[in-house]
Order: sequence, then structure tokens, then C-alpha cells
Amino acid sequence: MRAEIVLLLGAALWGLGWMPLAHFAGQGLAGMPLVLCTYGLLCALAVPLVLGQHRQWWSQRGALLAICVFGGWATAGLVAALSEGDVVRAMLLFYLAPIWGLLGGRLLFGERLTPSRLGALALAMLGIALTLGISHDTFRPLTASDWLALSAGFAFALNNLATRAAEQVPLTSKAVVGFIGSAALGGFFCLLQGTPLPIIETHQWLQLAGFGLFWLAAMGAAQYGFSHVEASRAAVLVVIELLVAVLTAAWFGERELGLREWLGGSLVLAAALIAARPSSTLSPTLCEAES
Repeated sequence: MRAEIVLLLGAALWGLGWMPLAHFAGQGLAGMPLVLCTYGLLCALAVPLVLGQHRQWWSQRGALLAICVFGGWATAGLVAALSEGDVVRAMLLFYLAPIWGLLGGRLLFGERLTPSRLGALALAMLGIALTLGISHDTFRPLTASDWLALSAGFAFALNNLATRAAEQVPLTSKAVVGFIGSAALGGFFCLLQGTPLPIIETHQWLQLAGFGLFWLAAMGAAQYGFSHVEASRAAVLVVIELLVAVLTAAWFGERELGLREWLGGSLVLAAALIAARPSSTLSPTLCEAES
């Protein structure tokens, strides 16, 4: 399968992630305790896999560490922002990530900012604004939770760029090392906020394990895409996550779709289709990776 298709599938799985999160929230498990429990459970798989491949990634250990830190912060920061602040503002600030990804692709990898690529980004950002909705309250000064969401989006873009640069790191290590960072930061937030861990029964641990495997599949597909798709294109493609989340929420009755949401979703889809078109030229990094 083309890397663009794999990346879109991974982003679509991310968009479905709200359903298990809502399920666990209904059981009293949400926010940082959920991050700590889910990703801590995945660490039992992640740590041996990463250590077992240390000879292959040691020459690029800095890039792998960046994926661990930035990927972990993107997850933990967004969950904290959604738990403590306004959801719409948090999502709007987080989804500035495509802008950081486009700029990073240009500055770090010398990727061309073609008119179609810039147009796709503009369509995606307009679609995000219409889908989530913007009001006068959206432009009030940033609060602490807003800064969390903004920094999580920036970390998400840096994670994607680090994944792109780590061409010698095995895909398995790239896919799971972020779980280690998420668990560590989730535990840090729990300690910082004094949040006690709820009592989790055996059937809930099994459900968390299933959720972890679901997230592993989503992360593996996404990391494969980030490794093989130019950063500026990948930044637009992952916005399809928002469209999937909104459509599935409407399908299951969590929210209603009006003309504004349909128009915004159409713009996001159009942006993804434009970004998914094969490039006529390859970036220098990609040429080196294929040689």
C-alpha cells in the first residue's frame, strides 16, 4: 500500500479513539490516570522491543529520544488540556500542528512549499475552523490549559519531523517508544496534580489492554506514513483524524452536524486528497533514504 494510504488509515484510527476514551470516562477513568494506565501497560511490550533493537537505533539515539519525548508530550499535553480546559479551544490550538509541520519540513528537510501544498494547508485550517466552530470567545487570551494544547500540537509536529529524520531507526522502535514517553509524562502529571489512581478491576485491565493494542495499530500505521511521506504533506493528511472523529460522533449521536460542519469536513477531505497526490519531486532526505 502507498505510504499516504497507510498514514490516512492510521489517522482514521486516531479519529475513532474518542469512543474508547468516552467508554473509560463513563467508568471513572479519564485524563492522566487513563494515560498512565494505558501506556504504562504498553510499556511492558515497548521497553523490551526498543531495548532489543538498540544496536540498530544507537547511531540515531537522539532522534529516537526526540520521538519518545515529543510523542509522549503530544499525547499527555492534549489529554490534560481536554480534561482541564475548553474542548473546542484545545482542539483548535492543537490542530495548528499542520502549520508547524509545513514550516519544519521546509526548514529541516528543504521541502518545497508548492502552491498546491500551501493551498491544501489553507483548506485544512479553514475546514478545522468551520468544523469546530469559532466565536468571539475563541480569541480571548491564552490560559494555562490553552498553552498545554498549543504545546501539544507543536510537540506532535516535532514528533512527526523526528520520525521522518530517523531513517535508520526500525519502524517497531519508532512506533512504540512514544508509549514510554506518554506513560512517564502521565505519571508526572498525576504526581504534579496529586491525582490518585482509581481502583481498576480485572475486566477493566483487559479493556485497557485492548485499547492499547488498538492504539499500537494506529501508531504503527502513522509512524510508517511519517517515515515515508514528506513532512509538509503528512501534516495535512493527519487532519483527516478530525473529520473521522466528528462524523463518528454524529453517527453515534454525540453531536449534530449542520451546514457548517459539513462544509468544514468537505474542506478537510479536499485538503487531504490534494496532499495525498504523489509528488513530482522528492525531497533530498527521501532521495537519500531510497538510494
